[in-house]
Amino acid sequence: MRNRLVIGTRKSPLALWQSEHIKAELEAAFPGIAVELKHVITSGDKNQNSTAPIPLIGGKGLFTAELEECLRTKEIDLAVHSLKDLPTTLDPHFAIGAVPTRSFVEDVVISRSGEPLASLPHGAVIGTSSVRRSSQVLRLRPDFKIQIIRGNVDTRLRKLRAEDGVYDAIVLARAGLARLGLEKEITQVLHEREMLPAPGQGALGIECRSDDVELLAMLQKLHDSHTAAEVTAERRFLQRLGAGCNTPVAARAIVGERGGLSFSGRCLAPDGTRVIEVAGEGRIDEAAQLGDAMAEAAFSKGFREIAASFA
Repeated sequence: MRNRLVIGTRKSPLALWQSEHIKAELEAAFPGIAVELKHVITSGDKNQNSTAPIPLIGGKGLFTAELEECLRTKEIDLAVHSLKDLPTTLDPHFAIGAVPTRSFVEDVVISRSGEPLASLPHGAVIGTSSVRRSSQVLRLRPDFKIQIIRGNVDTRLRKLRAEDGVYDAIVLARAGLARLGLEKEITQVLHEREMLPAPGQGALGIECRSDDVELLAMLQKLHDSHTAAEVTAERRFLQRLGAGCNTPVAARAIVGERGGLSFSGRCLAPDGTRVIEVAGEGRIDEAAQLGDAMAEAAFSKGFREIAASFA
């Protein structure tokens, strides 16, 4: 058994928390193993102050490409990602070795006034860099103005609270705030009827080299089969649609008490005026097939026309 592992991590507080969490899990599962962290600066870290949409400066690979290069050159053994930020198709040299138990999946609102979305004034400015979030916000309140906000969680909170700040509220993932001990900042937890999450939201993905058979076997100790089934269906839905981070696609799969897998998907026009919703059920061991079927249902309801509005 391996007696030393190196985890590559970004230096943001959330990335460090995630890597430290997996480090602790590995050390608990394999007493005596030495797990080290290696800091890696990604393109996303270099563009924290950019006001350009994420698809224009690198898309979903913005925070992962440099980590994968370190995996390729064997400078690190594994990398811990927020699964919603990991592309649905990986280079064959890499694999998701484990998906640990999922955290919160919801999106939340943090407002300057402490008021929920419904109570914010006409024309309020909402900060987000996610087209999935902005489209669903506009679906609820077409009068709102969306303005891109970038940076890690602390940076976004500072921008919201700044005296000369332009944002009335920002929308973030609940999981990240919970991991950083910042749940007290939350004004409103959005119900899935209001905002369906991103595929894989709240879950972590542990990436390693696909030929590292020993490490792949070790990582099974951290793997949660129910979470894996959920995110497989969600990510397959996104993949089959051919959608990236410039298309508002949301999905949530849930393993029920009896072991079945239920699925809800939502695709939106940029301004939230057109919405396609799909729903279905399947078996846990057919999660990928369920995702495919839900994508076909979205195509049959006109997803191609919505996607064309982003071209």
